[in-house]
Amino acid sequence: MAFADRIGNLPPDDAMWVCQLFQESMRARMHEAELLEKLQSDETDASGKERQGFDLELAQVALDAAEWLKTLWDVGYMGSGSFPSPPRTAFPMITQEDVLKSSLFARIREGKRPLPFPPPTRRGLPWHDLVEGPVEPHSVESDIVSDDQDTVISVIVEGCPDWRVVEEVDEGTEYVIQHRGKGPLYRLHRDVLFSTLTREPPYWEKQIRFQERGGVRSYTLLWSNHDGTMQEIPLRALSWERAESDAAYWIATNCPEMYGQVSFERVEG
Repeated sequence: MAFADRIGNLPPDDAMWVCQLFQESMRARMHEAELLEKLQSDETDASGKERQGFDLELAQVALDAAEWLKTLWDVGYMGSGSFPSPPRTAFPMITQEDVLKSSLFARIREGKRPLPFPPPTRRGLPWHDLVEGPVEPHSVESDIVSDDQDTVISVIVEGCPDWRVVEEVDEGTEYVIQHRGKGPLYRLHRDVLFSTLTREPPYWEKQIRFQERGGVRSYTLLWSNHDGTMQEIPLRALSWERAESDAAYWIATNCPEMYGQVSFERVEG
C-alpha cells in the first residue's frame, strides 16, 4: 500500500504504466494466495480423513483386543498355549505368539462373536470348524479312558481329554460324545487304522418369527421353557442369517448343553 501511494507522486506518463504493472502484480499475488490456501485446505482435509480412518482402525483393534482379553479371562481359552480355568488370581502373561496364533483373536477381527465356552481343541489349538463348519466326517486320533471296572468314562480326541461319553452305541467301536457337556453331539467311529468324528444333526427345532410393522423389521426366537411356557427372545438382527446367528449365540449363553443341536424354522407374520 505504501508503494501505491508513491505511484501518485510519479510523472503522469510514468504513473500510468507503473500503475497498470502494479495492478497486474497485485492480481497475480492474490491469485497465488488463493491457490496456496486451496492447496493447504486440500492437504488438511486429506490428512484429516486419513487420520480419522487410522483412528477408527485403531479403535476397532482396541475394541477387538478388549473383547479377546475379556473372553480369555471369563472363559479361559485361546492362545498358543492353554490358559488355566477360572477362578484365577492374576491374568496370564500375553505374548506376541499368543496374539499371532490365537484363532479367537482372528475370529473376533473377522467380526464373529466368541463362544461363551471353550470349543474343542485339535492338537492344542481351538477347533471352531468342528463346531460351526459343514457336517462332514473328520479323521481323528482317539483313545478310550476307562475306570477299574472297564467302564468307559471319557474319550481323548486329537489330544483333547475333555470329551464325555453320552452313549456307547457299539462297545469299543461307536460312541456318542460331547465336549465338556456343552455344544453339539458327535458320533465317534473307532477302527483299527483310524477313527472318524461326525457332528450329529440337530435334535430340536425352534421357530424364528419375522415381523414388519410401520417399516420396522424385527426377529424373535420362540423358546419353550421346561415348565411348558413360551418365551419370546428379541434378536438384534436385520436378516435371517444374522437372526439365526444371534439365536444360536443366545442358546450357547443360556442353554449351552443344547447349542449346536437346534435347527431353526423361519416364520413370517
